Amino acid sequence: MQQMATTVTLLLGAASSPGLGDGTGRDGFQCSRLLPRRRQTRPRWVLCSLKYGCLGVGEPGEPGGRSAASPVYSSLTVSPAGDAAVAVVSSEQKVYDVVVKQAALLKRQLRPQQQAPPAVARELDAPRGGLGEAYARCGEICEEYAKTFYLGTLLMTEERRRAIWAIYVWCRRTDELVDGPNASHITPQALDRWERRLEDLFAGRPYDMLDAALSDTITKFPIDIQPFKDMIDGMRTDLKKARYKNFDELYMYCYYVAGTVGLMSVPVMGIAPESKATAESVYGAALALGLANQLTNILRDVGEDARRGRIYLPQDELAEAGLSDEDIFKGVVTEKWRKFMKRQIKRARMFFTEAEQGVTELRKESRWPVWASMLLYRQILDEIEANDYNNFTKRAYVGKAKKVLALPVAYGKSLLLPYSLRNNQT
Repeated sequence: MQQMATTVTLLLGAASSPGLGDGTGRDGFQCSRLLPRRRQTRPRWVLCSLKYGCLGVGEPGEPGGRSAASPVYSSLTVSPAGDAAVAVVSSEQKVYDVVVKQAALLKRQLRPQQQAPPAVARELDAPRGGLGEAYARCGEICEEYAKTFYLGTLLMTEERRRAIWAIYVWCRRTDELVDGPNASHITPQALDRWERRLEDLFAGRPYDMLDAALSDTITKFPIDIQPFKDMIDGMRTDLKKARYKNFDELYMYCYYVAGTVGLMSVPVMGIAPESKATAESVYGAALALGLANQLTNILRDVGEDARRGRIYLPQDELAEAGLSDEDIFKGVVTEKWRKFMKRQIKRARMFFTEAEQGVTELRKESRWPVWASMLLYRQILDEIEANDYNNFTKRAYVGKAKKVLALPVAYGKSLLLPYSLRNNQT
């Protein structure tokens, strides 16, 4: 899906994607444009879902509006089954469980150890040219397709910078399986092969130089395979699903294709040594930023997706707004559509707000690229509004001048004290 390609900007930049085909590689994949070429009480971030009760289509008192006394959460909690109601696990809870696991891995790595395990050598498994060339190629791809983010990564330490490039490239290659020039030929079996290739990569058996860079990265940072596998599940979803009944379903999809990027990246970005924030809250903020970016992509690309027969908007919320799939396919901006869009934009901005505090808790040298990406992405929502909510035939984008102006603002924000320390300052 085109939206995920740009959502990699969560922590890893944004741009249109390079090609990746299902061709002649060891596992059936080949990427000619990416390979070398010449030239129990939940933390606050989880409770953000409680805000969404006010996002019902229509204000309290309006037809179809929510009453303040009966807020609607973003997730389902009970499945009616006659007298014996069956509890179901919401998407938020499923994702929360993953976040807790990732935070625990990071905390174990930060905890003093009597004897650190030796690093696993991967150089012998790397393709000809070595890891230096592999990381350099990842950097070239990042620079070519995510220029603003790439500039920000130059402030990071070399090891962290190269690791982020490696994650970025893997995410782009994964997205291209279902959104690249050969996407029409991709099958569930192809994604199964890609997942086995991922498992080999984590086991120290990279298939090519770009895999080798990520394989080396995971020996240096506490990166877990689960978010990577979950992203592949997001690609599987795109092969079989073109509608989402409610926000609970959409939430899970957004996690798969975008929130996962944040979970992959936090161990590399690092938490500031002076931060008093919990690892769970920082991971939660990274997740929120991924969700915000993906929701922004969805709202920006409504017309483009509709022309491909896809609607990434909650069906129940469309119905409550008096809208249908036919209205989306017709692509006419009406007052109903404007009201619907205002509430969708409000939800995306709530996730951005949730993310902001967490960004301040990252290591200082890692904050700039994240702030730059976040500020630019938030402006896409402003541009949708400036286009009078016409995301059917007009594509909202941030102009070059605004991008340039955002860089010093992002740098200034990157120097601010972590939010967890501000209340302690006199």
